[in-house]
Amino acid sequence: MSVEPTLVQADGVDSELLVASAITALRFVVAFVVVWTVGRLIVVPLANRAFDRRELDAHARNPLLMLTKFAVGFVAVAAAFGFAGFENFLVSLAGIAAAGALAVGLAMQNVISNFVAGIFIYADRPFRIGDWIEWDGGDYAGIVEDISLRVTRVRTFDNELLTVPNSELTGGVVKNPVDGDKLRLKFVFGIGYDDDIQQATDIIVEEVERHPDIMEEPGPSVRLTELNDSDVGLQSRIWIADPSRADFVRIRGEYVTSVKRRFDEAGIDIPYPVRTLEGGLELGGRQNLAEPAE
Repeated sequence: MSVEPTLVQADGVDSELLVASAITALRFVVAFVVVWTVGRLIVVPLANRAFDRRELDAHARNPLLMLTKFAVGFVAVAAAFGFAGFENFLVSLAGIAAAGALAVGLAMQNVISNFVAGIFIYADRPFRIGDWIEWDGGDYAGIVEDISLRVTRVRTFDNELLTVPNSELTGGVVKNPVDGDKLRLKFVFGIGYDDDIQQATDIIVEEVERHPDIMEEPGPSVRLTELNDSDVGLQSRIWIADPSRADFVRIRGEYVTSVKRRFDEAGIDIPYPVRTLEGGLELGGRQNLAEPAE
């Protein structure tokens, strides 16, 4: 007679636990699905629009979208655990994650540094794929071929591929000559002290006006900037539109060649440095001289 109530009570407890577990699981699933759906339908499209406004390339958009989706998934799981009543579990999980993140961070300082630098490159856009850049004081230069979250790959003008850690490109000065819609070129022409400065200036300006790829506005300028040992330096400043490395080298070469040819025709000298050596030659005594042959 005493066994049946015990069995009924046990069945009641099991039923209550089963119902409570089912409710908890349902709350977890509902919370996860709701947060995940909101993130995929709202957060991810908003991130896409932000990337469109920044005009990010496809190679930059894909890893950032993956990070966004990962963040949405993490928030969905955390919200689901919290809604299901597992706050203590979340606190423990957060402590474990923090300790793990600290250990990983200490072991991967350089990798994380380059990763963060890659995000800054995506956000600030100091250069893009196809740009000609120079860095490390001008010791390195080339065309950007790829930008990832850890490294940037640059093809030098000698056709060498450089894999550059992103932290090197964000921790120093990077020159991007083709970022604007025009580029100014400077070149110093050296003429002799006896040559006519005004005549040389007129020739330099005339050759600028004759070249089809040199801009008329802003106009060229020629200034006497150097008084060297053997020549007078006239600095010419010109502008080219839609610059690239190939245009830069070609236009400057054609321009300097045409000015040199006009200088030769006008008899204007482009002197080279002259060094005068002074001193004498001292011979040794007679005992060091060879005896004449018999």
